[in-house]
Formats: sequence, C-alpha cells, structure tokens
Amino acid sequence: MTRKMWGLIPVLDCSQLLRLCPSQCKPSVRPITTPEPRVDSPHHTMSDEAFVTLATNDSYAKGAMVLGQSLRNHNTTRKLVALVGPHVADPCRDALRSIFDEVCVVDVMDSGDAAHLALMKRPDLGVTFTKLHCWTLTRYSKCVFLDADTLVLSNIDELFEREELSAAPDPGWPDCFNSGVFVFRPSNETHEKLLTFCSENGSFDGGDQGVLNSFFNTWATADISKHLPFIYNLSSIAIYSYLPAFKQYGHDAKVVHFLGKVKPWSYSYDAQRGEVKGQSLSPDQCHLHPDYLLMWWQVYAKSVLPLLQQAYGETPFSSGFVEASEEGKLHQDVREQSVPIAPPPQKVSSEERKQRWEAGQIDYMGEDSFANIERKLDSFLK
Repeated sequence: MTRKMWGLIPVLDCSQLLRLCPSQCKPSVRPITTPEPRVDSPHHTMSDEAFVTLATNDSYAKGAMVLGQSLRNHNTTRKLVALVGPHVADPCRDALRSIFDEVCVVDVMDSGDAAHLALMKRPDLGVTFTKLHCWTLTRYSKCVFLDADTLVLSNIDELFEREELSAAPDPGWPDCFNSGVFVFRPSNETHEKLLTFCSENGSFDGGDQGVLNSFFNTWATADISKHLPFIYNLSSIAIYSYLPAFKQYGHDAKVVHFLGKVKPWSYSYDAQRGEVKGQSLSPDQCHLHPDYLLMWWQVYAKSVLPLLQQAYGETPFSSGFVEASEEGKLHQDVREQSVPIAPPPQKVSSEERKQRWEAGQIDYMGEDSFANIERKLDSFLK
C-alpha cells in the first residue's frame, strides 16, 4: 500500500512549489534603508556582550559584512565581532572594520576528517573548526555566534537572555542543534576542553556541528529553555521540505540561514533591474528562497559594495554585479548549461525514485519534469 501511495505523491522542485503556493508563502521584501554612520555610545551599547561571526576567505567575508550590516540596520545594542582567517584580503578586513567593532585575525583550524566530510559531500567544512576560537573572546561575558551565511531580519538582542549552549534544532536531525546560531559564554577553560575533545574524539560529521553536539550532548533533553525557536535559524532547505509550516510561521522569521553549498554570493546581481541572476544554473541545489536571496543582495548593494569599492580603490575585485555587457553572455551561459547532453533516462521503480528524491537526486529533465508533475496532480485530484 505504501509503495502505491508513493507513486501518487507529486514531486516538485523549489520554484514550482512556490508557484503553486499562495502569495502569503512568500516573505515580504522590505526596502533596505542606508543607516546613519555608526557612532559608538557606551550609553546605548552593551560593551560586555557581542554578536560574533567568522570568515575564512573573501567570499565569506562578504557574507559577514552583510550579516553585520543587517544587525546594524535592526538597531542592535551589542558589540559586533568578526573573526577572520589569515587568507582574508586586507581590503576585505578594512571593509569589515567599517561595520564591526572588532576584527580579529585567527589561525585556521581544519578537522582533517576527510572521511566524514566526504559523507556530507562538503570538504569545505573542515575549516569550520576555526569557529571554536570564539570561546577565547573572554573580554565578553556572553556572545551570540552567527554564521556568515545568515541574514538578520529583525532585532534579536533578546537572545542574550538565553544561556550557554542555546541553539535551534537542525532541520536534518532535530535532536541535534544547528551550530549556525548559538548563545555561548566565552571561557578559556571551555576552549581548552573543546580542543581536547576534538583531538580525542574527532567529529561525527567532520565539522564544528558534530563536535559541539557531542560536547554539549545534553542539549536535546536537559533544558528546553536552551532550545531556540526555529525562527532564529530558519533554513531555506526546511522551507521546501515543510512548506505548510513556512506558510504558517514564516512571517515571524528573525534569522534566515543559507545552508548548503550554494551561497547568496554564488549568484550575480543586476542592480538596474533589481534581480538576482544565475538561479537556473544549478536547479538540483535550489534551496535558497528567492525573496530572502533578494534581501541579501539589497543589503550588499546598498551598504556593503560601497565599502568594498572604497577599500579596494583602483584595484579590481569581484563585485558580484552583472555589467550590461555581460548580461547577454550570462543568459547564453544559462541556456547552454540548462540543456545538458545526456543519454536517454532509464525507467526506475517507484521505490528507487523515492530513494533518489530523498537523496536530493531529482530528475528535473525527465520523470520529475513539471509537465509530468502537472499530469500526476490532475489525475490525483480527480
């Protein structure tokens, strides 16, 4: 019976799900206003608490700038700290200093756990061990860590009312917390214990999330007050896996997390049209909600790019913007990549198709094409 029912369930990709969904499923795109120049004031800033992020290369540095600016736009009263790896270019560091109160250069730590990282198909996550440096910020009594691929949608200073280690559940395995947003108390003792734990136990996923879940292993059961609501770490992946919940609760989202290989800075932006370009280049990885993606680029275009232009001066750098002369070439590249040359697809069983779908291997050009989905929906709803 289960296999027969699976054959009736339509399979849709991200953009098609959104087209079928009512307009209230989409977050409102708020206009981004340029904030006034930052003036530090001890009367309005909690000097012993801070938001912290990490950038190990120039791309993540751009993400950190957008994150920091989004916190400024929503009038945080806490300090902003950016940890950066030695490979982050000097102009990027200068731009970061225009947004963050502190920019601290730290050594890059790598898990070296190729086996577990290969299971996740994410070799880039090894350097996320560098995140553990945040516990050395002992000049602060409490901090909130935010990954550089997050975007703040409203003021979240209330997170400082939580205790270590407070975090939101991971969409892939809810008994684990996602380490993209968490509340912690800096401590040299905790830092040393974490390093010792890493050397003795490694990480079950090869990255910082595996280590932190194993170290703070009572999070799932001990204290519900340390479970942050999912709106503080909303992933686009979860939006598409449970669209009705996004329709119900998405308007309350406070932090969106661009999980996965493809990041907002992986795309290009047409400033004249206000459009994000390149979204059709990798449909199998389309997990970024288009409206949140546009919000990210609006902050970048309005507040971050001018800082980078000033920092780089006459030195060329990748702005991420589509030039008018490049637009035609971009569309040509999209057309060329959207029609891959492949042998005729072999017929697969319903069970195998189900397994492929769960693994993210979706046949957009064949069995799972929109035309087939429409036909199946029609027959299913009759």
